[in-house]
Amino acid sequence: MILTVKLNDNLDFPIIGLGTYNAGKEGEVEEVVKHAIDIGYRHIDGALVYENEKEVGAAIKAKIAEGVIMRDDIFVTSKLWNTYHKPELVMQGIKKTLSDLGLEYLDLYLVHWPFAFQEGGSLMPKDENDKFIPSDVDYLDTWKVMEECVKLGLTKSVGLSNFNSEQIQRVLDVATIKPVVNQVECHPYFNQSKMIAFCKERGIVVTAYAPFGRPGSTVNYIRHDVAPLLQDTKLQEIATKRDKTVAQVILRYLIQHGVVPIPKSSNKSRLQENFDVFNFELTPVEISSIDALNSDSRIFTYSLFADLKDYPFNTEF
Repeated sequence: MILTVKLNDNLDFPIIGLGTYNAGKEGEVEEVVKHAIDIGYRHIDGALVYENEKEVGAAIKAKIAEGVIMRDDIFVTSKLWNTYHKPELVMQGIKKTLSDLGLEYLDLYLVHWPFAFQEGGSLMPKDENDKFIPSDVDYLDTWKVMEECVKLGLTKSVGLSNFNSEQIQRVLDVATIKPVVNQVECHPYFNQSKMIAFCKERGIVVTAYAPFGRPGSTVNYIRHDVAPLLQDTKLQEIATKRDKTVAQVILRYLIQHGVVPIPKSSNKSRLQENFDVFNFELTPVEISSIDALNSDSRIFTYSLFADLKDYPFNTEF
């Protein structure tokens, strides 16, 4: 039985999930998700923009058909993409996701980013200068329809992703259904202690993407000058002492801070390794020594979005 945390709407949220962004080449994602479910993962994190929800859905469907799980056993998250922020398009966004997944409802639906893109064409609309074309939509108007998605039974819970503290507060000030989660980059070099405290005070759970930094990534919207987290000597020292891997120590660290990590891997042994974090606890001294590694080093700057009005990463947190 996987451990869970209670969301502010009283739903149980499994404390580790499988991230599916770039979770394998086309055709691999279905196998990765199937294997993860076999291992015991009961929380799958996806998004429309990952363009692999059909594969994720096929894996879930197969495991339900095999009798490994029932629909109620698995917590499925997806995210509203930036081209669907207009109030009249939000339903279209969630219904496309549900259709691709082959599901009748989501457990959690997040607003992927606080800013909106031009609707109706590419998921990444750009002008002739290679700049993203925004759409002038206030995410508060988007949020009102997110709440309607709950009322219509399309999703059980709603939340946010990549929102800063000021943006979260704006949503809370008008929300009749509170966001249950804010999903952000979070790892020992960028431990989000202020965001975690802010969210905790408001009954919001932090979900951590990129819990290992971003090993091996060459994309241009992240910082490449941050040392590889998995090679950190302090983390290696704790891992060796505990007979664990650095990845397991990081996941345990986040979980003990009340954060829900969503590591991804297309490697079967690493999927298993990432899940095996429930048979040990870090001591307060170990937690403090990992806290001390924080350098507020945001790796995922998404600098390509920096010109957009609601770009979230110009505030302290």
